[in-house]
Parts: sequence; structure tokens; C-alpha cells
Amino acid sequence: MIQYSLRCSQGHSYDAWFKNAQAFDDQQARGIVVCAVCGDGQVEKALMAPAVARTDNAKVAVSAGHPDPAQLRQLLKAFKQKVLSEAENVGDRFAEEARKIHYEEAEARGIYGQASRDEVVALAEEGIEFLPLPDLPEEHN
Repeated sequence: MIQYSLRCSQGHSYDAWFKNAQAFDDQQARGIVVCAVCGDGQVEKALMAPAVARTDNAKVAVSAGHPDPAQLRQLLKAFKQKVLSEAENVGDRFAEEARKIHYEEAEARGIYGQASRDEVVALAEEGIEFLPLPDLPEEHN
């Protein structure tokens, strides 16, 4: 999996995960890479810092490097709360339900739940869009 920082023609920036660089290129060519904020189809990779593997196995805080870590945590917390309050918890049937919605076999609606690593990879390979819910540090205190 590879994470790209993306920017639309309207100036919105966001991050997205892809199976590999070729998957991004293929999805962009098919016109299915759209801005997560406004839906704009003119999306390009933005300049981003390289990921450097750590050798000490230390965990890096979710807000590391953000100019206002408290604001970022608050935004992530609000996003997660909104999803949990407005979407349907489908539990371990997440991959199955996401496919049904994607292929229009079920009503389009917000869902959340659990998926195995293999299920996540398979959904990404099929071009099914999803976002992981943020795992916030204060939830583990």
C-alpha cells in the first residue's frame, strides 16, 4: 500500500491510500480519483515528504509534524464521531456490505465496521473507496 498526498484543482488537499503507484495511475486514468472534499475530478499528486522507516519500533503520534496538533486531533475526533453517529455499524461484514453498495446491489448509505488486512487489500484492488476511522491516542487511556 502507498499513501499519496493529493490536491484538486480547487486547492483542497487530502491523503489517500492505493495498492501501489500503478493503481493510482490506473484509477486516475479511469476518472475515479476525485477530491474527498468537493468531488473535483482534476486531482494530482501533491508534494510530500518521503516516508522513512524507523528502526527503533517507536510509535509516532498521529499529529507529528502538523503545525497545530491539538486542532488536528479535534478535527479527527469530530470526523470519527460524525461517522459513528450517522453511519450504520455493519461489524465484520464491512467488506461484504461495501461491495454491495459499490456494485449497487444494496442501498447507498454510510457504513463502518471491521475488515481484515486481506479484505482491505481486496477492496482497494477492486477500486472500492473507503477510509479507515482514525485511531486516536486518547482512546487508549
